[in-house]
Amino acid sequence: MQDTPEGEVTIDQRLHLGTGFLAPERDWVVEHLVALGSRLRSFRDDQVDLEISLKDRDGAEQRVTLECWINRTPRLHLVATSSERDLSAALNEVRTELVRQVDEAKTRTEPRNNRALRSVPTLPELG
Repeated sequence: MQDTPEGEVTIDQRLHLGTGFLAPERDWVVEHLVALGSRLRSFRDDQVDLEISLKDRDGAEQRVTLECWINRTPRLHLVATSSERDLSAALNEVRTELVRQVDEAKTRTEPRNNRALRSVPTLPELG
């Protein structure tokens, strides 16, 4: 049995193919989105849903949309789109954009990046 990278397993478990993609293309799509897996591993499996769709395949208005729902407080809905004509380039573009959005969402909500939440005030001594 071939070893599968952990990021690929993460994406494969969470990804739903929307309109425009065929079931035989699933492995190819997952390969293009593997880099996103390392960003999503910090969330539980039941917290993340991914859906990718393709509109007007090979047409002048081709558009790839990658959506990510992260169930936490507050619930996040992240969307990355690409109008690239080359499908591989479009997949890479939406992956890169979603990685940026996930990183931004993490830093916005983590206490270690917020000085006010990180520092603990000292209590005055009772005397």
